[in-house]
Amino acid sequence: MIESVLVVVSGLALALGCFFMVSGAVGLLRFPDFYTRMHAAGITDTLATFLIVGGLMLIAGWSLALFKLGLILLFIFFTSPTASHALAKSAQHSELRLAESRAQYPEPAAVAAVEPEIAVAADTADRI
Repeated sequence: MIESVLVVVSGLALALGCFFMVSGAVGLLRFPDFYTRMHAAGITDTLATFLIVGGLMLIAGWSLALFKLGLILLFIFFTSPTASHALAKSAQHSELRLAESRAQYPEPAAVAAVEPEIAVAADTADRI
């Protein structure tokens, strides 16, 4: 009984980890500038790795593999956010600035008077 619960929970953790890895990859491709891409990669990388290694730990049971996976998890838990922070700080010191995307698009209220369809699309784009 407990083994079937462990298998289900482990499978769920592995599936969620894979989902977050894929969503981080999509974020790398879709986001407009370096900082938002790095944020997507850093957050999803840490969470997805935690879920995947946690799922593997549930499958491993009490063995040397559990200890090794725990050490890997601990190492990634500390190094991944630190590496993301160091990368952002080095980008900031090299004067890599955010894209001025808000200046390119007019405010939704100003567009609403001219073309209502564009205002709805601009308002929806702000929420995404």
